[in-house]
Amino acid sequence: MTANKPFLTISRPAVQRLLLLGTILLVVPQVNAQEPVTVSSTSTQDEIRQFCTNIADAAKDQRYLLQKQELEKLQSDVDERIAVLEDRKAEYEDWLKRRNDFLVRAEAGLVEIFKTMKADAAAPQLEEMNLEVAAAIIMKLPARQSGLVLSEMDPQKAGMIATIIASASDPNTSKEPS
Repeated sequence: MTANKPFLTISRPAVQRLLLLGTILLVVPQVNAQEPVTVSSTSTQDEIRQFCTNIADAAKDQRYLLQKQELEKLQSDVDERIAVLEDRKAEYEDWLKRRNDFLVRAEAGLVEIFKTMKADAAAPQLEEMNLEVAAAIIMKLPARQSGLVLSEMDPQKAGMIATIIASASDPNTSKEPS
């Protein structure tokens, strides 16, 4: 048979010390025990006011920093949009210049074509055109030929073309497109 050996052996002086320590802990009140604090509403309000006062400057600084960052972001967005608009404006101005150059060449060529045509042949073709273009061509023809062409046209269309020609020379007509 085997004898039971103790699992843990503690010396007698160690046991005595542990018992002494336990007794002291029971007898002596807790050293760091907190007494219940009575909180008055005025002291709480004062503490809140003091806390808010202490962090007010830091909060303002943080708020200003956030606003500055937001403004810088908005400024960069506006700058990007302006750059895009300037690019589009340049493209449009280039397209408009090419279009106007083409129209000038085409109009000059058309005037030369209609100068060589007889009035009875030119009138029906001018009636089918845009009235402003027809008026511009007729204005550039010699006066005698313009009169013959208008006399060969439908009276109503000839009257509208004559009105356009008259309004082109009107000094009260605005030069600015609106």
